Order: sequence, then C-alpha cells, then structure tokens
Amino acid sequence: MLKICEVAYRNPGMSVEDFQSHWLGTHGPIVARIPGIRRYVQCHPKLAGYRNGALICDGLAEIWVDDKEALRAMTQTAEFATAKRDEPNFVDGNRLVELLTTETAIKDGPVPKDGVKSISLLTFKTGMDPAACQAHWREKYGPIAAEIETLRRYVQCHVLLGAYRKLEPPAFDGIPMAWFDNIADMRISGASEPYARTKADEVNFLEPGKIGTILTQEHVIVG
Repeated sequence: MLKICEVAYRNPGMSVEDFQSHWLGTHGPIVARIPGIRRYVQCHPKLAGYRNGALICDGLAEIWVDDKEALRAMTQTAEFATAKRDEPNFVDGNRLVELLTTETAIKDGPVPKDGVKSISLLTFKTGMDPAACQAHWREKYGPIAAEIETLRRYVQCHVLLGAYRKLEPPAFDGIPMAWFDNIADMRISGASEPYARTKADEVNFLEPGKIGTILTQEHVIVG
C-alpha cells in the first residue's frame, strides 16, 4: 500500500478557521469522489497551537492507494482534476509538499476516539545515507518510542527511496505520527524515561534543530 502525505499551507491572508472549514467541508467531499482512494484522512492543527504564531504547516492530508499504478490511474480521472482545481481556493500551491511514503506501524494500537494526534516533520542527518537513517529510525528508535506507556499508537511514514535519486531531494525525510488519549497523557509521555531515550537517540540519525511538530485532530473522510 502506498501512502501520499500532503503537507499543506493556507493561502496568504486566509484565516485558519476559513482554511480548515473549506478543506473539510468543500474539498474533502471532492477528494472522496476520486476513484482508487482506499483511505483519506485530514489532520487539522489544534487552533490553540496558533497562539504563539505560525506552525510548521497548516495541516496534513493522508491518502492511501494500492500502488504507483493505481496512483497514476487516479491522476488521470476527471474527479482528480476537479480536486486540483479547488486547491487554489485555500492552499498555497507554492508551498504544498507531496511525499510518497510507506507506513510502518511501530505500536499498532487503536486510534483513541477524540484523542490527540502528534505529527512531526523530520530531516535526516546531513551526509548520512537515507536508507541507513530509515533503518535506524524504524529498528532502533521505534522500539524505544513504543515503550512509552501513554502512547496509544505510533506509525512512521518513510519516504520512498526513489525520491533521493531525483534532482531535488524531498522537502522532508520522514513523518512520524503518534496518538494519545488527551493532551495530559501526551505531557506525561514527555516526562517518561523512554521518551528521554528517544531524544538522546535523535542525534544518531536526525539533523539537529530540524524537527517540527503539530498537534492535530484527525478527520477520516474515506476508510
């Protein structure tokens, strides 16, 4: 299964509330009609996160399709064209980032109802082989994170390695997603011994100072 992660930014001058309303109420149903989509989720940042200014992004869309052939077929449909025509109504196309990824469930628990979903955008260590970084993240870092007691579910989205053979490298190297029952449990996790070990391990594969995180509410549109 292939997973497309779209890192979105709202149009300049558009309010967060209007952006989220259009994305969920207008754009969501348009995308839902595209043939071949197996699952479609919108992740909207909590409004409280904007109290201190702009966030690393204004939202993230997750779209699952069977494979690259299914993706190519999907992009040739009239429904896909309609969705692309709607994007300029709320999305800053100059900043939109689309990543083809595979998802690995490290802690395969259920998504808590009305929980909080933490999403980070990662940059791998400069000069380090992306495949080695992915292996370290999945096989060494992942099991440590899974020990965090209040963490309900944890997945890693790994950018397809073919992206590194292109002229321009991907804007981000990986997207981890972590679910908690509530904000209080997430704060408890930050004081845990396994969390401290994950932070200590980050220097082994991540570029210092390049991690950004948003707290979101997810909306399942398809699936």
